[in-house]
Order: sequence, then C-alpha cells, then structure tokens
Amino acid sequence: MADAASRLKGLIEQLLAAPLPIRIRAWDGSEAGPPGAPALVVRNRRALRRLLWKPGELGLARAWVSGDLGIDGDLYTALGLLSGLIWERGEDARTLAQALRDPEFRAAARGLFALAGPLPAPAPPREEVRRARGHLHTRRADRRAISHHYDVGNDFYALVLGPSMVYSCAYWESPDSTLELAQRDKLELVSRKLALKPGERLLDVGCGWGSMAIHAAREHGVRVVGITLSQEQAAYARKRVADEGLTDRVEIRVQDYRDVDDGPYDAISSIGMAEHVGTQQYLRYAQELHSLLKPGGRLLNHQIARRPLRDESAYDIDEFIDAYVFPDGELAPIGTTVTQLERAGFEVRDVESLREHYALTLRRWVANLEAQWVRAKGLTSPGRARVWRLYMAASALAFERNRIGVNQVLAVRTPESGDAGVPLRARTWN
Repeated sequence: MADAASRLKGLIEQLLAAPLPIRIRAWDGSEAGPPGAPALVVRNRRALRRLLWKPGELGLARAWVSGDLGIDGDLYTALGLLSGLIWERGEDARTLAQALRDPEFRAAARGLFALAGPLPAPAPPREEVRRARGHLHTRRADRRAISHHYDVGNDFYALVLGPSMVYSCAYWESPDSTLELAQRDKLELVSRKLALKPGERLLDVGCGWGSMAIHAAREHGVRVVGITLSQEQAAYARKRVADEGLTDRVEIRVQDYRDVDDGPYDAISSIGMAEHVGTQQYLRYAQELHSLLKPGGRLLNHQIARRPLRDESAYDIDEFIDAYVFPDGELAPIGTTVTQLERAGFEVRDVESLREHYALTLRRWVANLEAQWVRAKGLTSPGRARVWRLYMAASALAFERNRIGVNQVLAVRTPESGDAGVPLRARTWN
C-alpha cells in the first residue's frame, strides 16, 4: 500500500483536477510532492475529517486553527502557491454540486473518506465564533462581533501592532521606514485631510486604542470624542489619554455610532471601522455621520474594499474571516461606498488608494507576531495566534495581488452655498 502522503497527494489532485504545487507531509512521516517546495503538514487523520465534513475554506480553517494542519517552510510562499487553488479560482469555478456529478471526483472523495477513518466530525475549535439567533448588525449583534475580534487581550495586540497601537493601514514613505513612523504619518495624513484646527470638535468613530484621538488632540489642539464597542479598547485608550494629560480634550466612550447625539462636529474620522457596518446598514451609517457634521464639515472614511463581481448578488462573506476574525464583516467595492456616501448627502472630494501600504503594514505585523510566537500564544491561545498569523499573511498577499484594496475617501457636508472649503489643488490638504 502506498504511503499516506502519496495517497493523499493523488486524491487531492483528483479532487482539484490540478497538480498540487506544494509538498505533502503526512502523519506517518511520509512526504510527496515537488522537491524544495514548502510542505503542507497533515499532522493527523483528524485534519482530513475536518475537510471532509466541511469542504472548502472553513474546513481548512478549522484544521489550521486546531493545529491539525500546518506549513513547514515560508508561509507566504506556501499561501502564494495554494492561492490559485483555494482563493483565486474565480467566479467560473465549479460548485460542489457540479463536482459531485463527476465520477472521478466522487471516487477521490471516497478514497479520502477511507483514508480519514470512520470517526465522526471533530468539534470546531473554541476560537470559532458561536452564532446567535437574530438579525445581523443590530446593536447587540455588533457588540458581540466587536468583542470577539478586539477583546482578546490588549497585551496581545500590543505585541502585534507595536507601540503605535494602530490597527489599520499605515502610510509608508518607503518600505524601509519603521512601522511606528508609518503609522504616525497615517494619523497625520488623516488630520491634514480633515484640516483640523485648534478648538474644533472631532468625532473618531471606531477609535480603537485611542491613537487617532490622542494624535489629533496633542498635535492639532482639537477636542475629540472617540467611540468604540470594545470595553478593553476603551479602558486602554482612557489610560493612554490620562497618561498623555489630555483628559480635558479627549473623551473615550463605549457607544454605538447610531447612538451619538451630541453633534454638530467639525470633522469625523472613521478609520478601519466601516467594514463592520454591513451592507444593509451602510446607508444609515453614512446618514448618521452626515447628520453629525456641521455644514462644511469633513468626513475621512478609511475602508477596505473588494473587487466588484459581475453578479453582485453572488457575493459571499469569506468563511474563514467570518468565523474566526471579523464576524459579520462585509466588504464592498469602492464604487458602492462612494455611491452610498453621496446618497446620504455627502460630496465626495477625493479618493486615495493605499493598497500597497496595507501589504507592507501586514507583513510588519506578521513579523512582530512570529518574532514573539511563544509569548503570543501565552497571551491569547495557540489557536487564536494561528488565526492571526494566517489571516494577516493571507491578507498581505491579497493586497499585493490586487484582490482587495483600501481607500481613504474624503467627503464634505457641503452647504447650500456650494463652498466646500476644499483647496483648489487636490492633495494640498491644509
């Protein structure tokens, strides 16, 4: 009988109808595949059962998070080789139902079931979000989703993000710059686009650990209200504000954007928050922010975007991201975002893509995580550390390959006079 790796390689290639570009290392120590390529390590038969009981990305995610599946070799290289088979098959890839009509596919599936053994489906890893009944993007559902992602330990995030504690795309002068300087430059870029002036009021929606609020108050003399749904973020941000001596200028609230009622504000920043809003709530999100701005006030919306589909009704939320990273998060094409902002009454004045900047940022976060891997696992859990390593590395490749992007949209609540107060020359933000 062939060794487990050779059998597994043959069966997988049958299922995929394509050669496997990386090696397979199986639980019996056997290996098969291209020499010198990274190895997909199948540590036990349970990994196969996870894939068979939940075919596709979620089964792979469960095997990875549980530690049943791993990579020996450079993670980016392995993901790059596998991406064409897993993430980049396109809208024309055949569905499972179509594949099951193929006799060769059914024969390969039976072979995998025989190799996996007769035991039942393993329970999902404890890091997988447990779904509650009810509608998406209610206040309660959003609080749960935000808590799942952000309330995993401030020390863990400090290890990954570094001293800046900014969990969004940095702004790089060059790839050789430091992460801290690039994050500081991003906060300053947002401040300049908003034309912040001493004494003005800024609302920072999804304020995270307080970095934008602190920067705006300290460097530009504005009064800031920062809102988040994460209790841990709020506690950390309040301590940072106190340590900076800015409690008279910065207020951090645990508050839903739909509940803010103390406008008008001179400016609003929303950095990496709108991805959590959801398609059905996005127009309301835009309308709420529009109503909170004074006439002439500016909004800076910093948001990840996906590529548009020929049939937008076919969009599905990424299973791995939804189950382990951002529950209920949704990405929209940049054109959709701009349209919704305009429908809410905004005049969109500038759109700037920072796609390559996010790839650089993610690679630095992955490097921070890998450099302190043992400590990272202790600060959260081994499974959650594996989640963050995979999600950030895969996301870096997705940005580099233009599968997703990130954009800063500057919009104005232009008054009836038509004077938007924006400079005649684009990108001169003062």
